[in-house]
Amino acid sequence: MKRGRLRVLLGAAPGVGKTYEMLEEGKRLLGDGVDVVVAVVETHGRAATAAMLEGLPLIPRLHVTHRGVALTEMDVDAVLERHPTIALVDELAHTNVPGSRNAKRWQDVDELLDAGIDVVTTVNVQHIESLNDVVEQITGVAQRETIPDAVVRGADQIEVIDLAPQSLRDRLSAGSVYPAERVDAALSNYFRLGNLTALRELALLWLADEVDSALKAYRAEHGIEGTWQARERVVVALTGGPEGETLLRRGARIAARSAGGELLAVHVSTQDGLRMGSPGALAAQRALVESLGGTYHQVVGDDVPRALVDFARSVNATQLVIGVSRRGRFAAAFTGPGIGATVIRESGDIDVHIVTHASAGGLTLPRLSGGALSVKRRLLGFALALAAGPLLTWLLVSIRTEDTITTDVLGYQLLVVLVALVGGIWPALFAAVMSGLTLNFFFVDPFYTVTISDPRNAWALALYVVIAVLVSFVVDRAARAARMARRSAAESDLLATVAGSVLRGESALPAMINRTRESLGLAGVRLVGADGDILAVDGEPVRGGAFEAIQVGPPGTTPRAVLELHGKTLDASDRRLVDAIAAQLSAALEHTDLTATAREADALAETDQVRSALLSAVSHDLRRPLAAAVAAIGGLRAAGLELSASDREELLATADESLATLTALVTDLLDVSRVEAGVLAVSLSPVDMAGCVLAALDELGLGPDDVELALDPDLPPVMADPVLLQRVLVNVLTNAQRHSPDDARVLVSTSRLGGTAQIRIADRGAGVPQERRDDMFSPFQRLGDSDNTTGLGLGLALSRGFTEGMGGTLTPEDTPGGGLTMVIALAVAGDAPEYRESATEVTA
Repeated sequence: MKRGRLRVLLGAAPGVGKTYEMLEEGKRLLGDGVDVVVAVVETHGRAATAAMLEGLPLIPRLHVTHRGVALTEMDVDAVLERHPTIALVDELAHTNVPGSRNAKRWQDVDELLDAGIDVVTTVNVQHIESLNDVVEQITGVAQRETIPDAVVRGADQIEVIDLAPQSLRDRLSAGSVYPAERVDAALSNYFRLGNLTALRELALLWLADEVDSALKAYRAEHGIEGTWQARERVVVALTGGPEGETLLRRGARIAARSAGGELLAVHVSTQDGLRMGSPGALAAQRALVESLGGTYHQVVGDDVPRALVDFARSVNATQLVIGVSRRGRFAAAFTGPGIGATVIRESGDIDVHIVTHASAGGLTLPRLSGGALSVKRRLLGFALALAAGPLLTWLLVSIRTEDTITTDVLGYQLLVVLVALVGGIWPALFAAVMSGLTLNFFFVDPFYTVTISDPRNAWALALYVVIAVLVSFVVDRAARAARMARRSAAESDLLATVAGSVLRGESALPAMINRTRESLGLAGVRLVGADGDILAVDGEPVRGGAFEAIQVGPPGTTPRAVLELHGKTLDASDRRLVDAIAAQLSAALEHTDLTATAREADALAETDQVRSALLSAVSHDLRRPLAAAVAAIGGLRAAGLELSASDREELLATADESLATLTALVTDLLDVSRVEAGVLAVSLSPVDMAGCVLAALDELGLGPDDVELALDPDLPPVMADPVLLQRVLVNVLTNAQRHSPDDARVLVSTSRLGGTAQIRIADRGAGVPQERRDDMFSPFQRLGDSDNTTGLGLGLALSRGFTEGMGGTLTPEDTPGGGLTMVIALAVAGDAPEYRESATEVTA
């Protein structure tokens, strides 16, 4: 059977109109004669959405009971039996009731698709798994219902249901999204204009990336290699030189000229490692790329121009930015056309920008360097020339005849090659000149004079020099490659060890310092912060010995720290490894600083969240009783004596009830402020637990039909504040009765455990998941956050604060058989320490 097609309507936030659009599409298809049914839809009490259901065939929901609570879910079997052409399924990320055939609704949809049924569904961007943490950072709200990216990306069609942020806020203010009592809280929290703008951008960018992936797949499938300029992509070529920052900023400006432009930086290193920039400079340029919103890439290729162009084509780049060659005119004359000219020739339809910079080439000559060989090897080459030259001359002179001139020349040529292999170019040039002069002096007539009467002798000397240069070049290149391989192996080993240490939970700085000392064979290594504090140390620094200080930080900026190396003077071959270590240390220090800043920001965010919740609570929870009281008193004043006694009594009762509610709410707000501030007045004295329980039941008007008591008659008094303890009991009992089924009583029991007395209040409700138990003690929290008629959500926060202020604990446990048990534990008076009335500091 052919698999059905999936169409996803993606929204940036609740209320943008996904469900409405889905039902409207269903009506259109139904009018065209297509067999459409509504498998499941959530109207959320929105009249406009409910009105769209009229006339659409609706599959009855499946009724499920979970922990005594009646719930409904989509009836998958009924939809499969009905087998429509198209099924409308709302809220794709929905989590089914435990015990259902599938854990998630998207798995139900997958069954419908397998049965050949086309599905139109809805989902919000905050439910996409890969974006979940980003949405939480934006809104401060963690989404527990998520859907794998692969499910959404696997859809045959994805549409964004877009609505301008201010239009969504206007719709919210008009009551078209949430009930009136939830509007103010939503506008001041999740639906802030900045939040909605960021979520909208996130949804559009996610869909744009999905379209881009589809475009790449299409081009690959059809073998299209040319560039399609659907979006500006600017590739900047980096060499690790000082011109990198200039090129990156120019590339960023080019990318910013068009909406959606991308910046990519690439560094090409050859397989032999001879074209490798400074690790410190590359690390700084990588950080700059990321700060400009781009990405950094590194590729390996012996043909640098070809590697650059191939990379640009692989990312569908439209612009390629390279720098003017740092070589001078004379160097270019010796080595041929540069990278820039080759890139321009190979780029095809990719625009190439060649940017000038301060390091552009001057009047420099090609450099012949033996720097890849150690000083010891160069000295050994000179020694070989000085020792073997006279010995070879003595040997050849002793067998000299008129016919041995060819042997003489080849012998000295062999000497030049051997010296070049051992010592490089300078000893080889010395050996070549000395060999030519020796041949002329001892073996060319007239003997024992240095004369060049025949031009062939000059050519022979020139050939010796050319051979010396060529062989020395090969030796030098091989030595450089070998050194680079050893250096790269050391760097890789160091970085792999550090990464492993961090993954195992160890601190990065001590691990890097330890490996630095071992890799370089140092006596001691210290990392000293900019303020003089020692951040990490390994080994014993040697006083008066060899010492070097390496600055740690991006070039051109104030160093973050100083790396002190004791016990050895570094040669040029060690500098590269040290640069790599310094770059990694700089990144580790930056990560540490960012982590500390993030902790401070989290603390500020939590404080801001409490303030926002407090303002939200004051704006709509206090408005109801205040408005009712004002209306009642206003009615009394306006009507005067015209009111009947019953009407007057009713208005007075309304005003009294509203003002009492207002007083209770303000009292709770003041109390939670004291608890959050850390100071709460607590007066401890021996208190009878049973008496406090009965007083709380009387205050709530609860009787035997509502509560089952199991009080220990032998329980001794506890150390508590009777007023605070009664408030704790009232709050906990109110929650327990609210969440218990109508036919189940709340159980209240007391008992003693050692020096602690406990009050256990157990309900038979749905319970609270383990991962949400800490959240329910936070201020302004309600389970499910769906009922705004039951206070500010401060009850449990205050109860825990009051209990801890009395030296006790308030902890949740599972009720056997289902439900939640709140355990209040306080010290028995006889076992408690001496008490006195005082202001006790409490941290809620």
